[in-house]
Amino acid sequence: MKPIYLDYNATTPVDHEVAEVMKPYLGELFGNPSSTHEYGVTTKKAVMLARKQVAGLINCQPDEIVFTSGGTESNNFAIKGAALANKHKGNHIITSSVEHPAVIEVCRYLAKNGFTITYLSVDEYGMVDASELEKAITSKTILITIMHANNEVGTIQPIEEISKIARRNNILFHTDAAQSLGKIEVDAEKLGVDMLSVAGHKLYAPKGIGAIYIRRGVKIHKLIHGADHEMNMRAGTENVLEISGLGKACEIANRDLQKNGLHMKTMREILYEGIKNNLPEVKLNGHPEKRLPNTLSLSFPRIEANTLLSELTEVAASAGAACHTDNIEISSVLEAMKLSEEFAMGTIRFSTGKYSTKEEIEKAVGHIVDVVNRLHTPLGKGPEIPIATGEIKLTQFTHGLGCACKIRPQYLEKVLSDFPLPVDPNVLVSLGTSDDAAVYRIDENTAIIQTVDFFTPIVDDPYHFGAIAAANALSDVYAMGGKPLFALNIVGFPDNRLPVEVLKSILKGAQDKAMEAGVSILGGHTVEDTEPKYGMAVTGIIHPEKIITNSNAQPGDAIILTKPIGTGIISTAIKRGIADESTKQEVIRIMSELNAKAAELMLKYQVNACTDVTGFGLLGHLKEMTASSHVDINLIASNIPLIDGVKDLAANNIVPGGTVNNLEFVSDIMEWDAGISNAEKFIYCDAQTSGGLLIVIPEKYETALLTDLKKAGLQYAAIIGHADKRGNGKIKLQ
Repeated sequence: MKPIYLDYNATTPVDHEVAEVMKPYLGELFGNPSSTHEYGVTTKKAVMLARKQVAGLINCQPDEIVFTSGGTESNNFAIKGAALANKHKGNHIITSSVEHPAVIEVCRYLAKNGFTITYLSVDEYGMVDASELEKAITSKTILITIMHANNEVGTIQPIEEISKIARRNNILFHTDAAQSLGKIEVDAEKLGVDMLSVAGHKLYAPKGIGAIYIRRGVKIHKLIHGADHEMNMRAGTENVLEISGLGKACEIANRDLQKNGLHMKTMREILYEGIKNNLPEVKLNGHPEKRLPNTLSLSFPRIEANTLLSELTEVAASAGAACHTDNIEISSVLEAMKLSEEFAMGTIRFSTGKYSTKEEIEKAVGHIVDVVNRLHTPLGKGPEIPIATGEIKLTQFTHGLGCACKIRPQYLEKVLSDFPLPVDPNVLVSLGTSDDAAVYRIDENTAIIQTVDFFTPIVDDPYHFGAIAAANALSDVYAMGGKPLFALNIVGFPDNRLPVEVLKSILKGAQDKAMEAGVSILGGHTVEDTEPKYGMAVTGIIHPEKIITNSNAQPGDAIILTKPIGTGIISTAIKRGIADESTKQEVIRIMSELNAKAAELMLKYQVNACTDVTGFGLLGHLKEMTASSHVDINLIASNIPLIDGVKDLAANNIVPGGTVNNLEFVSDIMEWDAGISNAEKFIYCDAQTSGGLLIVIPEKYETALLTDLKKAGLQYAAIIGHADKRGNGKIKLQ
């Protein structure tokens, strides 16, 4: 059974009437509307009809409608176009602090290019004060852009009042009406706006189509140049298929506006009353009356929104705006409304639609109430969770993913820089290097390696999660050339969210991996937590004179990587349900593989430096190595082994937050070849879990070691570059 859909503000399904209208344009009606023969005339008529239908919905003339690729393009067109056309008059733009990113980011772009932006504050309901807007106007003000209704909390702005102020001051006024169309009356004439943005997929048309209303007489610069399509306002052969769909959707929205608006409001109120009656602590966000009829933003105290959403398996909703589904930080809208952190972090947006049913809403209420009550039950106080009958997907019970959830490296460096180095002469490795383990000398022949690592689930299966976490923790000992002796468990577990069998399976996976490494897990420590976490503290042994750190790379040394990269990106795809089964199994195999064999083989040679690749990514760990070794290095991008499929995922922006942080971390030392794409940069910075060893050896040994690694079955092992010269730790990737 699919979850109950309560995320209509994110997108809507295509109306069946809309789909029927579109079908002919997938087949026999394929002509170019600019052609003068019958094929072109037929599609030209379809575009003309759609323009009339869109105009009919917002009460304007057809020649005031220009078709675009969606709401984002429409907003860009209006704001940039007006700014460029009127820069001879001034450079000041007024907007609000609760706009959609498709407006905010455009304003930020213009701010970097000579324009001044005023961001108006809002009240506790998310509403702009028109009198404050009027005070913000200067002699240089050329544009006001304020959304009609907010996408997160539904508050409807005083557009008519603002438009009067704009006209009195001879200032262009644009409104983003993406969320309001089809839910409330949107009359361009009554609103008094000069420009208005339309997004098709918000009113039961397909994605990738939109429109902009430009009042007659308003002059703005076009963004897309070419032929004279769309009254010479927007070049490009018309997307007849989707334009016809948008037109029909607007006709239906106009026809059924009152009926649909009342239905959506009724469903919303049933949902709100059902939740409020059972959970009186819940807080309503947005204006209690001047609000979209379908939008319900609720704050659940003492619960993180993403934790709640991960448990609401029978309900599809959003944490804040849908554009920020993966973001657990407080949204800019809630911040602007000055919502307290306690409530803001637990805010969920539910949005009903014309297809919502009373039966669905009542089921959703029951599920929401049950989940909230369970999450509010103190850890260890509620009834034991029964054994799951279906597959448990651990990645749905956590916000972070494996080593990708590490603290940002630049932040961590700042914190650790304030701590003094130990003065004990027996401390051989500590904060003075960037190694992940510490080494303490016991006597002239013996030193102890101590390391600890733990994180949140990187894969869905509990057994494999335990095995991967164990392999990751043991890796630090191998990277220093040591031998692991024993380990201790570190466990965080939500016993009010998961059955105890899940914990048993995690521990079994770790135990089996430790046995493979020849060590025992002797005990450990457990705490109750809101999400599952597992790791190990590992103790190893090494000769004091044979310690390998990451701070002794020499000019000319070869750099060998023993495992492919891309585990963070693929784990993100697993969490989102995008990764195929073969990719899942391969990444599990790679992360579960111990670095023991690679470590054993490298010790046959002179190793100048070594580290394992984990949360800071390939380039992050190389940065630590080059900085502490005072060398510059050259890498060959084509030699860096990648897990199959990771390029496609990165190209589609399936990238964890830790990887984004890593790219920022290395930006000051990187010299990128011009041919390396942004997607590839993310891959090379991808936060790894249980990654391979980075082995730095004299160039004369590189072929022999690589041959040994390949013979041992490490088929991904590769020479990825060489240390160049003494320097400040620069990395050149070509």
